[in-house]
Amino acid sequence: MIALSPRNAAFAGVLQRQGAAVVLVLGVVISWFAFPRFGSADNLRDLALQSSFLAVIALGMTFVIISGGIDLSVGSVYALGGVLAAYGSRYGLAVAILLPLVVCSLIGFVNGVLIARTGMAPFIVTLASLLFARGLLLAITNEGATTYKVDAGSPFLALGQGEILGVGTPVWIALVLFALGGVLLRRTRFGQAVFALGGAEQSAVLMGLPVARTKITLYTLSGGLAGVAGLLTAAYLQSGVTVLGVGTELDAISVVVIGGTLLTGGAGTLVGVLLRTLIQNVINQVGTLDSNYQTMVSGAFLLVVVVIQRLLARRRS
Repeated sequence: MIALSPRNAAFAGVLQRQGAAVVLVLGVVISWFAFPRFGSADNLRDLALQSSFLAVIALGMTFVIISGGIDLSVGSVYALGGVLAAYGSRYGLAVAILLPLVVCSLIGFVNGVLIARTGMAPFIVTLASLLFARGLLLAITNEGATTYKVDAGSPFLALGQGEILGVGTPVWIALVLFALGGVLLRRTRFGQAVFALGGAEQSAVLMGLPVARTKITLYTLSGGLAGVAGLLTAAYLQSGVTVLGVGTELDAISVVVIGGTLLTGGAGTLVGVLLRTLIQNVINQVGTLDSNYQTMVSGAFLLVVVVIQRLLARRRS
């Protein structure tokens, strides 16, 4: 294997860690000149708004993936959170917010307890939770026949349809959550424990870190953030849409990987979300491509990013 010079190795390291951000910037610049409508204020606001819901879910997934786990339940939990929020809105703002947060966090808590205390594989546990959350959703909505609406005058709608400085409220909420998540991950003992788990769980145990408690906390956090995304979506759509969330767990995993979470410690997750939204928007700008191409392009892009990251890692070593 050919060793790189120190300068080239440093450049490869930067490219490996920040490659997604570079691609995002290039994609924005090219799209700006290629599509006249892309750079309009309305389109950019739409991009940010569309990204915000998935970004909140992906933030929770970031913690889970850094720890070496996986959470397949977030898509169904996200949809369940939206339905619970719409249902709870008839009883006031507090119920509309707290009901999905409590239920979704509880599902995440159960995931964490089963994974941490029984040693069950996260894949199996969260797959079971995916089915449970979707089944509970269907039970609440009479097999999807009942759609809960949010009253037009409900203050709950401000969370999804409101604007601050011309930007949708969900965007600001997502940014605040990411800022708090960054502090939690980088500046607290909990964050250090999450990184240690992902590095080597047995070593974390020998170091005396609270492994079980950390796992329970991060899966509870993942479920709670999926609930937040669900309630924001319900406030935006003014209803609890039962068909949402199918495949969202895969979207969340893909943007975390594309953003280089294992290399950047979660800082790239937001970049990954924006890249995915950019791809979708460009396909919409073209106008002649079927919407199914979004999934094909996203999958191909994910594969390319992972391969490039692996090749760069080999060359650095």
